[in-house]
Amino acid sequence: MTGNRTARRVATAALSVVLAGGVLAACSSTSKNKSGSTGGAKPGGSSSGASGGSGGIKKGLKVYFIPKDTQNPYEVLADKGGQKALSELGGSVTVSSGTADTAAAQLPSIQAAIQAKADAIVIAANDPSALCPSLNRAAQQGIKIVAFDSDIACGSSPNHLFINQADTKQIGTSEVDLLAKQINSTGQIAILSAAASATNQNAWIKYMKEQLTKYPKMKLVSTVYGNDDPATSLTVLQGLLSAYPNLKGIISPTTVGISTAAQYLSTHKDIAKRVVLTGLGLPSQMRKYIKDGTTQSFELWNPSDLGYLAGYAAASLASGTELKAGATFTSGKLNKTYTMAAGAGELSVILGPPTVFDKSNIDQFNF
Repeated sequence: MTGNRTARRVATAALSVVLAGGVLAACSSTSKNKSGSTGGAKPGGSSSGASGGSGGIKKGLKVYFIPKDTQNPYEVLADKGGQKALSELGGSVTVSSGTADTAAAQLPSIQAAIQAKADAIVIAANDPSALCPSLNRAAQQGIKIVAFDSDIACGSSPNHLFINQADTKQIGTSEVDLLAKQINSTGQIAILSAAASATNQNAWIKYMKEQLTKYPKMKLVSTVYGNDDPATSLTVLQGLLSAYPNLKGIISPTTVGISTAAQYLSTHKDIAKRVVLTGLGLPSQMRKYIKDGTTQSFELWNPSDLGYLAGYAAASLASGTELKAGATFTSGKLNKTYTMAAGAGELSVILGPPTVFDKSNIDQFNF
């Protein structure tokens, strides 16, 4: 799981229906290496000796970044982080996806990566399983698979690494705790999520519901889905407010949802006085709503750092670092060696804990 994209979304909605297949796979952005080349030799078999430092990274690596969609400001920041990482390592990034948060919009980009003989794919999944057959075909061609932001759930095939933005349980529980503190642990609450199929959203919501058992006077009355689209998010938000006139709080664990809700509440002060909003947001988008009192606090990590870490991970795997628990790789400017850890059927690394933003620190962050 971000910006004032409503007008642009509405304007392109009809066109996006027509643009299918290969058009959706068109590249939205490409970052060249210093020599201008987008090529590079395909990596051979994995090597247990490679640790992934810049000295051990192959030059000329081609990495496809496939975000949830190409217009989401959060995803744009993450992709730029990946481009910076590969640029440092002498490789290139192609950003390719659709304009809607669906698995169908991402499938042509996976095929494009296969046809381009990419060395790695870094993908933020719009669906946990629908992408698996295509990603498995990519893996069979020797392409390394890295998921970030929103994971895939493909069982053992293809084997992949997940770059988690923060501990999944911590994100879910902290969102509930933030809201509970602001509404005195009492009242009706709702969740404004992204896509109903989004892996990360559903995982966080699971832990939100578990955490709510610690607050018996807080009642979750509805979970609605804005599909990371401002217009849809606004529609479901208005539906929530109409259906539940006694609503006390909203958690929106998506930067599109929280910014859309904050914009609406900021122009409906009577509602903002009785409905508390928190969730996951970009400081650059939420700053004015913190300062005008529409929102008291929210949290997030740096999306650019997430993409940057995913870029280093992809380059390390494509250069021979083994995909196994205990394997390590370095991370450039992040100045940390990350160790792959076994989880619930996957290998993952965690970027780090989220930051809570409020009036005391919002001006310190520009992303």
